[in-house]
Amino acid sequence: MDDILDLCDCSEQFSMPLIGDRAPSFVASTTDGIVTFPDDFAGKWVVLFSHPSDFTPVCTTEFIAFQNDLKYFEEINTKLLGLSVGTLSSHLAWFDSISKMYNGATITFPLIDDMNMQVAKLYGMIHENSSNTSAVRAVFIIDPKGIIRAILYYPSVLGRNLWEIRRMIIGLQTSDAFGVGLPVNWEPGDDVLTPAPITNSAMRKHGNVSPWFLRYKELAERDIYEKICKKHGDKK
Repeated sequence: MDDILDLCDCSEQFSMPLIGDRAPSFVASTTDGIVTFPDDFAGKWVVLFSHPSDFTPVCTTEFIAFQNDLKYFEEINTKLLGLSVGTLSSHLAWFDSISKMYNGATITFPLIDDMNMQVAKLYGMIHENSSNTSAVRAVFIIDPKGIIRAILYYPSVLGRNLWEIRRMIIGLQTSDAFGVGLPVNWEPGDDVLTPAPITNSAMRKHGNVSPWFLRYKELAERDIYEKICKKHGDKK
Protein backbone atom coordinates (compact mmCIF):
# COMPACT_ATOMS: atom_id res chain seq x y z
CA MET A 1 0.00 0.00 0.00
CA ASP A 2 2.87 2.37 0.85
CA ASP A 3 4.44 1.64 -2.54
CA ILE A 4 1.21 2.64 -4.29
CA LEU A 5 1.05 5.89 -2.34
CA ASP A 6 4.67 6.62 -3.21
CA LEU A 7 3.91 6.15 -6.91
CA CYS A 8 0.90 8.45 -6.67
CA ASP A 9 2.94 11.13 -4.95
CA CYS A 10 5.61 10.86 -7.64
CA SER A 11 3.12 11.30 -10.48
CA GLU A 12 1.67 14.38 -8.80
CA GLN A 13 5.13 15.82 -8.29
CA PHE A 14 5.90 15.69 -12.00
CA SER A 15 2.48 16.71 -13.30
CA MET A 16 2.48 19.46 -15.90
CA PRO A 17 -0.20 21.61 -17.57
CA LEU A 18 -1.70 20.26 -20.78
CA ILE A 19 -3.36 21.71 -23.87
CA GLY A 20 -6.77 23.06 -22.89
CA ASP A 21 -5.76 23.71 -19.27
CA ARG A 22 -5.81 27.15 -17.74
CA ALA A 23 -2.26 28.48 -17.60
CA PRO A 24 -0.92 28.16 -14.03
CA SER A 25 -0.66 31.56 -12.37
CA PHE A 26 2.45 32.97 -10.76
CA VAL A 27 4.10 36.21 -9.66
CA ALA A 28 7.76 36.58 -10.64
CA SER A 29 10.55 39.11 -10.97
CA THR A 30 11.66 39.76 -14.54
CA THR A 31 14.09 42.00 -16.38
CA ASP A 32 11.10 44.35 -16.87
CA GLY A 33 9.90 44.28 -13.25
CA ILE A 34 7.29 42.20 -11.41
CA VAL A 35 4.94 40.14 -13.59
CA THR A 36 1.63 38.68 -12.44
CA PHE A 37 0.83 35.92 -14.90
CA PRO A 38 -1.43 35.54 -16.76
CA ASP A 39 -3.39 38.57 -15.47
CA ASP A 40 -0.91 41.12 -16.83
CA PHE A 41 -1.36 39.65 -20.31
CA ALA A 42 -5.16 39.46 -20.42
CA GLY A 43 -6.49 40.00 -23.93
CA LYS A 44 -3.16 39.01 -25.50
CA TRP A 45 -1.72 35.82 -26.88
CA VAL A 46 1.46 34.84 -25.05
CA VAL A 47 4.50 32.80 -26.01
CA LEU A 48 5.99 31.63 -22.71
CA PHE A 49 9.32 30.01 -23.54
CA SER A 50 12.15 28.64 -21.41
CA HIS A 51 15.92 28.40 -21.85
CA PRO A 52 18.37 26.01 -20.17
CA SER A 53 20.58 28.86 -18.88
CA ASP A 54 22.10 32.26 -19.60
CA PHE A 55 25.27 32.72 -21.68
CA THR A 56 24.72 29.66 -23.87
CA PRO A 57 25.24 29.76 -27.67
CA VAL A 58 21.91 28.33 -28.81
CA CYS A 59 19.92 30.46 -26.34
CA THR A 60 21.73 33.58 -27.50
CA THR A 61 20.79 32.99 -31.15
CA GLU A 62 17.18 32.40 -30.13
CA PHE A 63 16.96 35.60 -28.11
CA ILE A 64 18.23 37.67 -31.03
CA ALA A 65 15.75 35.93 -33.36
CA PHE A 66 12.82 36.52 -30.99
CA GLN A 67 13.80 40.19 -30.66
CA ASN A 68 14.10 40.57 -34.44
CA ASP A 69 10.60 39.11 -34.85
CA LEU A 70 9.08 41.11 -31.99
CA LYS A 71 7.22 43.50 -34.30
CA TYR A 72 5.64 40.58 -36.15
CA PHE A 73 4.46 39.03 -32.88
CA GLU A 74 3.00 42.37 -31.79
CA GLU A 75 1.09 42.63 -35.08
CA ILE A 76 -0.66 39.35 -34.29
CA ASN A 77 -1.51 40.46 -30.73
CA THR A 78 1.18 38.32 -29.13
CA LYS A 79 3.54 39.03 -26.24
CA LEU A 80 6.79 37.20 -25.48
CA LEU A 81 7.81 36.08 -21.99
CA GLY A 82 11.09 34.25 -21.52
CA LEU A 83 12.32 32.12 -18.62
CA SER A 84 15.81 31.00 -17.67
CA VAL A 85 17.03 29.32 -14.50
CA GLY A 86 19.17 32.23 -13.38
CA THR A 87 19.17 35.47 -11.40
CA LEU A 88 18.21 38.93 -12.62
CA SER A 89 21.84 40.07 -12.40
CA SER A 90 22.88 37.16 -14.62
CA HIS A 91 20.06 37.91 -17.09
CA LEU A 92 21.05 41.57 -17.31
CA ALA A 93 24.72 40.70 -17.78
CA TRP A 94 23.73 38.31 -20.58
CA PHE A 95 21.62 41.03 -22.22
CA ASP A 96 24.61 43.36 -22.04
CA SER A 97 26.82 40.75 -23.72
CA ILE A 98 24.22 40.24 -26.45
CA SER A 99 24.12 44.00 -27.05
CA LYS A 100 27.89 44.13 -27.46
CA MET A 101 27.93 41.13 -29.81
CA TYR A 102 25.06 42.35 -32.00
CA ASN A 103 25.83 46.04 -32.57
CA GLY A 104 23.82 47.46 -29.69
CA ALA A 105 20.81 45.15 -30.01
CA THR A 106 18.45 45.53 -27.05
CA ILE A 107 16.29 42.72 -25.69
CA THR A 108 12.98 44.40 -24.87
CA PHE A 109 10.77 41.47 -23.83
CA PRO A 110 10.93 40.28 -20.20
CA LEU A 111 13.00 37.36 -18.93
CA ILE A 112 11.87 35.70 -15.69
CA ASP A 113 14.24 35.29 -12.74
CA ASP A 114 13.64 31.62 -11.89
CA MET A 115 16.75 30.63 -9.95
CA ASN A 116 14.62 28.56 -7.56
CA MET A 117 12.97 26.83 -10.57
CA GLN A 118 9.51 27.55 -9.12
CA VAL A 119 7.93 28.58 -12.44
CA ALA A 120 9.88 25.99 -14.42
CA LYS A 121 8.54 23.21 -12.19
CA LEU A 122 5.03 24.67 -12.25
CA TYR A 123 5.04 24.35 -16.06
CA GLY A 124 6.85 21.01 -16.26
CA MET A 125 9.95 22.55 -17.83
CA ILE A 126 12.38 20.54 -15.71
CA HIS A 127 12.92 17.11 -17.29
CA GLU A 128 15.15 15.24 -14.87
CA ASN A 129 16.48 12.77 -17.45
CA SER A 130 17.82 15.80 -19.31
CA SER A 131 18.83 17.98 -16.33
CA ASN A 132 17.48 18.60 -12.86
CA THR A 133 18.98 22.09 -12.64
CA SER A 134 17.99 23.71 -15.95
CA ALA A 135 14.86 23.98 -18.07
CA VAL A 136 14.37 22.33 -21.43
CA ARG A 137 13.42 24.51 -24.41
CA ALA A 138 9.69 24.59 -23.74
CA VAL A 139 7.14 26.73 -25.58
CA PHE A 140 3.63 27.37 -24.25
CA ILE A 141 1.24 29.23 -26.54
CA ILE A 142 -1.47 30.76 -24.36
CA ASP A 143 -4.58 32.51 -25.67
CA PRO A 144 -6.15 35.80 -24.47
CA LYS A 145 -8.35 33.92 -22.01
CA GLY A 146 -5.34 32.33 -20.33
CA ILE A 147 -5.87 28.87 -21.86
CA ILE A 148 -2.93 26.79 -23.06
CA ARG A 149 -3.47 26.13 -26.77
CA ALA A 150 -0.17 24.49 -27.81
CA ILE A 151 2.99 23.08 -26.21
CA LEU A 152 6.37 22.41 -27.81
CA TYR A 153 9.52 20.88 -26.34
CA TYR A 154 13.01 21.04 -27.81
CA PRO A 155 16.25 19.49 -26.51
CA SER A 156 18.98 21.84 -25.31
CA VAL A 157 21.14 21.35 -28.42
CA LEU A 158 18.42 22.30 -30.92
CA GLY A 159 17.24 25.86 -31.50
CA ARG A 160 13.55 26.54 -32.02
CA ASN A 161 11.89 27.23 -35.36
CA LEU A 162 10.34 30.67 -34.85
CA TRP A 163 8.42 30.50 -38.12
CA GLU A 164 6.62 27.41 -36.84
CA ILE A 165 5.74 29.21 -33.60
CA ARG A 166 4.33 32.15 -35.56
CA ARG A 167 2.50 29.79 -37.93
CA MET A 168 0.87 28.04 -34.99
CA ILE A 169 -0.37 31.31 -33.48
CA ILE A 170 -1.80 32.49 -36.81
CA GLY A 171 -3.32 29.04 -37.34
CA LEU A 172 -5.02 29.03 -33.94
CA GLN A 173 -6.32 32.56 -34.47
CA THR A 174 -7.57 31.60 -37.94
CA SER A 175 -9.35 28.52 -36.64
CA ASP A 176 -10.98 30.57 -33.86
CA ALA A 177 -12.05 33.39 -36.20
CA PHE A 178 -13.35 31.30 -39.11
CA GLY A 179 -14.28 27.97 -37.50
CA VAL A 180 -12.08 25.95 -39.85
CA GLY A 181 -9.44 23.25 -39.65
CA LEU A 182 -5.96 23.58 -41.12
CA PRO A 183 -4.37 20.80 -43.20
CA VAL A 184 -0.80 19.54 -43.15
CA ASN A 185 1.86 22.19 -43.84
CA TRP A 186 -0.80 24.93 -43.94
CA GLU A 187 0.37 28.51 -44.26
CA PRO A 188 -1.77 31.69 -44.37
CA GLY A 189 -3.39 31.88 -47.82
CA ASP A 190 -3.59 28.11 -48.34
CA ASP A 191 -6.95 26.34 -48.54
CA VAL A 192 -8.55 25.40 -45.22
CA LEU A 193 -10.84 22.56 -44.15
CA THR A 194 -14.51 22.94 -43.28
CA PRO A 195 -15.70 20.98 -40.25
CA ALA A 196 -16.86 17.45 -41.04
CA PRO A 197 -20.65 17.02 -40.70
CA ILE A 198 -21.73 15.34 -37.47
CA THR A 199 -25.37 14.58 -38.37
CA ASN A 200 -27.02 12.66 -41.20
CA SER A 201 -28.85 15.76 -42.46
CA ALA A 202 -25.64 17.81 -42.48
CA MET A 203 -23.89 15.06 -44.43
CA ARG A 204 -26.66 15.07 -47.07
CA LYS A 205 -26.20 18.83 -47.52
CA HIS A 206 -22.69 18.09 -48.74
CA GLY A 207 -24.33 16.55 -51.81
CA ASN A 208 -22.09 14.29 -53.86
CA VAL A 209 -18.84 15.67 -52.45
CA SER A 210 -16.48 12.77 -51.85
CA PRO A 211 -15.11 12.02 -49.39
CA TRP A 212 -17.86 13.54 -47.26
CA PHE A 213 -15.54 14.14 -44.29
CA LEU A 214 -12.81 16.04 -46.19
CA ARG A 215 -13.78 19.31 -47.83
CA TYR A 216 -11.50 22.24 -48.63
CA LYS A 217 -12.34 25.89 -49.20
CA GLU A 218 -10.35 28.97 -50.11
CA LEU A 219 -9.39 31.51 -47.46
CA ALA A 220 -7.26 34.42 -48.60
CA GLU A 221 -4.36 35.58 -46.47
CA ARG A 222 -5.71 39.13 -46.71
CA ASP A 223 -9.06 38.04 -45.23
CA ILE A 224 -7.31 36.29 -42.35
CA TYR A 225 -5.29 39.32 -41.29
CA GLU A 226 -8.20 41.70 -41.83
CA LYS A 227 -10.44 39.73 -39.48
CA ILE A 228 -7.72 39.11 -36.90
CA CYS A 229 -6.76 42.79 -36.83
CA LYS A 230 -10.39 43.84 -36.39
CA LYS A 231 -10.80 41.29 -33.65
CA HIS A 232 -7.82 42.81 -31.88
CA GLY A 233 -9.27 46.28 -32.12
CA ASP A 234 -7.02 47.53 -34.94
CA LYS A 235 -9.18 49.85 -37.05
CA LYS A 236 -6.55 50.65 -39.67
